[in-house]
Amino acid sequence: MSTRRLYYDDSFMREFDAHVLACEAEMRDNKPAWGIVLDATAMYPTSGGQPCDLGKLGSANVIEVRDVGDDIVHIVDACVDKGPVHGCIDWPRRFDHMQQHTGQHLLSAMFQERFGRPTVSFHLGDDICTIDLRGPEPGPEILEGAERAANQIIADDRPINVRYGTAEQFAELGVRKEVQRTGILRAIEIEGADLQPCGGTHLARTAQIGILLVRECSKIRQDWRVEFVCGRRVVQLARHEAHALQQASERLGCAPSDLAASVDRITKERDAHFKGLKSALQRLAQADAASAVKLVSSDSSLRIIAQAFDEETQPEYLNYFATELAKVSGTIALLGRTSCGHLIFAQHPSVGRDLNALLKQVFSEFPGKGGGTKDFVRGRLNDPAQAAKAVERAKALLLTS
Repeated sequence: MSTRRLYYDDSFMREFDAHVLACEAEMRDNKPAWGIVLDATAMYPTSGGQPCDLGKLGSANVIEVRDVGDDIVHIVDACVDKGPVHGCIDWPRRFDHMQQHTGQHLLSAMFQERFGRPTVSFHLGDDICTIDLRGPEPGPEILEGAERAANQIIADDRPINVRYGTAEQFAELGVRKEVQRTGILRAIEIEGADLQPCGGTHLARTAQIGILLVRECSKIRQDWRVEFVCGRRVVQLARHEAHALQQASERLGCAPSDLAASVDRITKERDAHFKGLKSALQRLAQADAASAVKLVSSDSSLRIIAQAFDEETQPEYLNYFATELAKVSGTIALLGRTSCGHLIFAQHPSVGRDLNALLKQVFSEFPGKGGGTKDFVRGRLNDPAQAAKAVERAKALLLTS
């Protein structure tokens, strides 16, 4: 016996009465749970990009609703006896989902009708909703145009109707996206704007969407992902972002209207300081390399400079220092950094050793990842605290080979 879906005809039903047909124990996240099948339910199961409803069945909390064939299974945190049960829906969550889902239908219709960008997928997230559009990149004029057109229809307060028919009948009526399913289908019609087969929960009129805001657009494989929010989420997002702007303005000591200019100035200052630091580190590495070469005696043709640095040493310095040492004939640099486990091995080409093979030998005793050429390799240890020992081991391996 299949579960009768009460939300198909009344998405505004907040409470309902039904009969428990089955109650089976299971484990969910290592905790006991029960799967309840009812003869009828107003709770929507996760499907089509829309999350499930939550709520209660009797005194049990509904923590998940699944679509399993013709049945809807309610996952609850307590056993529910067979027989009559009263259910209630987490209404704020349901209404939010209806605002987002109906808004998605309207926005997708505007993108397709006005700009030829069909929607290929939809996701209703906890904070942000997304649709993926097929076709060329939708520029700002398209994003703003679709948003403006959708908000005009919201302001018109048009009725939203549930219609039933076959795929052929809906095709004759100009359905936005044809489906290949047979039998009687359910479709959502936004008067004069959209007709789309859908099993989800929806509003009764467009004004209930409140407002629709299109945010960012980014490339996702061959498509374009558009972020948007509707209704109460627009207010929540605006409040959150206004607070973030105010905090940033206070930290930078400027008015919110001057934030962009302040960030631009600070970015330029940062880039100038970074350039200066880079130059200073290069000069320091040159001087330190010259001193290190003088301090390390070389009775043979090989000079090994092995050293592990602490967290106060800039990562860029390690690279510059290794590069400068490798410019000196007969010199090998074995360097490490204990704060992050980075290793850099470098040599003058005249040495002729295989540092890539050496790094692999070190990793066999001190696990990590990395590689490079025979003259210059970089790696990172799984345990940064072993950096000094790894450097000493590399030196011992060179001296015994």
